[in-house]
Amino acid sequence: MTFNPDADVRGSRATRRGGRGAVIAGGAGGAGAVVVLLLFMFTGQDFSGFLGGGGGGGTSPDQGVVENCESGADANANDDCRLDAGEEVINTYWQSELEGYEKPQLVLVVQQAQTPCGTASNQTGPFYCPTDRTVYIDPTFWSILRGQLGAEGGDLAQLYVLAHEYGHHVQNLLGVFEEYPRDGTGEDSNAVRTELQADCFAGAWTAAAPDQKDAEGRPFLLEPTQAQIDGALNAAAAVGDDHIQQQSGQVNPESWTHGSSEQRQRWFMAGYEGGSTACDTFAVPAGEL
Repeated sequence: MTFNPDADVRGSRATRRGGRGAVIAGGAGGAGAVVVLLLFMFTGQDFSGFLGGGGGGGTSPDQGVVENCESGADANANDDCRLDAGEEVINTYWQSELEGYEKPQLVLVVQQAQTPCGTASNQTGPFYCPTDRTVYIDPTFWSILRGQLGAEGGDLAQLYVLAHEYGHHVQNLLGVFEEYPRDGTGEDSNAVRTELQADCFAGAWTAAAPDQKDAEGRPFLLEPTQAQIDGALNAAAAVGDDHIQQQSGQVNPESWTHGSSEQRQRWFMAGYEGGSTACDTFAVPAGEL
């Protein structure tokens, strides 16, 4: 999805945190690293120990805010700025959609950072930590999304991932995590329903994003093209449980925690076509999810 070059995207500012530790750069890391990344992506748990990345706990100091991100043109030209600007548009949407909405923090991870939910890096993938209400993303993750997960990783695909994590923040505000604990696995589990709802919320935001405007009344984003929507769907498919498990050679639906590629694409489109009110994945009968 392309930002309106003239839009003013100044507002909430993402911060940078971290600066040392092991990372998976480009095609490096080996097959074992890729499998660990695939298996535990988007969980918000620290699995870096599998890769020798160090332990979790505590937090790393911030390194300052993202700078030189003032216009939509800046967001179109730079991944860090795109995420920073995306934060502004996503918050604008949820402020109008959810009464009492409180903004989360957005941290762009530099190599590796300690968080209350474990170590953040491109090994663990993007995640939302409910403890400190913060979304953590290492921007180098996009090279993995493109090169190792078989996804395109284009502009809207990047914003889909960000909007998915903000969807988890909305769930936290709504009490979803407490009402539907992620204490099981399988095709109809609460874990899968939680992830599919976040995908649906991301789809709802995508459809409404061109209607969000800056202080001067200029749209933040242009209407998404079909190719950009296809890119977001491609990213959703790449992180489906069945696609992930195919990388390790065996598909086992009883162990699913995020949903199949087909489910993740379908629920993204459910939100895109029906808005956030179409996203009650917990009301869907078993076998129809």
